[in-house]
Amino acid sequence: MATQVSGRSQRAIVIGGSLGGLFAGNMLRKAGWEVDIFERSEQDLDSRGGGIVLQPEVVEVFEAAGVDPSKIDLGVHSRYRTVFRSDGSVLSKQLSPQTQTSWSLIYTTMRRQFGEAHYHQGKRLIEIAQDEAAGTVTARFEDGSEVTGDLLIGADGNGSTVRQLLWPDNQPSYAGYLAWRGLVPENDMPPTAKEWLHGDFGFANSAGSHMLGYLVPGEGSDTREGHRLYNFVWYRVADDDMLRDIMTDRDGRERGFSMPEGKLAERWIAHVHDDARRLLPPPFRDLVLATQAPFAQAIRDLTVDSMVKGRVALLGDAAFIPRPHTAASTSKAAANAMSLSEALRRWPDDIDQALAKWEPGQIMLGRSLYYQGTRAGNHLMFTTAPSRVG
Repeated sequence: MATQVSGRSQRAIVIGGSLGGLFAGNMLRKAGWEVDIFERSEQDLDSRGGGIVLQPEVVEVFEAAGVDPSKIDLGVHSRYRTVFRSDGSVLSKQLSPQTQTSWSLIYTTMRRQFGEAHYHQGKRLIEIAQDEAAGTVTARFEDGSEVTGDLLIGADGNGSTVRQLLWPDNQPSYAGYLAWRGLVPENDMPPTAKEWLHGDFGFANSAGSHMLGYLVPGEGSDTREGHRLYNFVWYRVADDDMLRDIMTDRDGRERGFSMPEGKLAERWIAHVHDDARRLLPPPFRDLVLATQAPFAQAIRDLTVDSMVKGRVALLGDAAFIPRPHTAASTSKAAANAMSLSEALRRWPDDIDQALAKWEPGQIMLGRSLYYQGTRAGNHLMFTTAPSRVG
């Protein structure tokens, strides 16, 4: 049963229908709230290349949302972490069992659990208005519609419109390097890659270059052997001008900070392949050469001083962007959502008190991951003279 405020049900407006928004939506509903999620994209979201290291917080959200993790295959298991030298010899190999999942598996599971009735697509936020006396917040959308609730959650990612509207001085900054990414069907892995990388979590480092890779579920979250994908992430130093060039797709469209699969200009595909021949150990080199449609993501940093303004709260990457080296972006969003749900359960009659109690711990978590990721990334990419992308 929904929690009541002055005889009516408490209502949450969640902006952003990706993982953070779905975590928040499912958790707030379990706390007794009425929840609607508003996603700006008109199409179902998809991130085929989103390999994720499965963290305990994600499993906790599944369980709290009513998903039984024992009844679904959460991902692909690896046993060893293997680090290669540039010539392909093994620098170290350590037993380190873990599970790699995919963005798509988490997204489809959480969206199925939330349901379709209160998940709205094609809703682009343009304005937020708060009525302090009434204790309400209203979201207005580009199509002329609006909705009013008791709480608005900005879970709309690193390009958050909610943050731009209410925290305009807090915007992401480019970290000076990008991630080339790629996927190769398990059965199409070259012999060297299959021999040395298959089943393990692999790494290779050199000046201005850091490579890692692992198996993830395949199409339709398929974890069967032979149906999985090998996912690689290759960090390379690139200045601002080069980044702008890379992020201009094959049709001349500027993509900003993320280049989707299949849109990278042909000359940059050739360049990635050339760099692979020059810099990578044979197993990773051959894997990259077998990748026909690499894509790219700029690495960016973001911190905020506050996550709450009135009845608006930021969650996930809308507030803090930890660099991918922490493997914590998804787990942070899950932790934000679970903690918020707990606070609202604890203070069901005082939303402002619940937000005030929730915020400090989440800021501490975000800052900790921010500093951890910044230190790790700068050490990996800039402690020696960088070898530029081009």
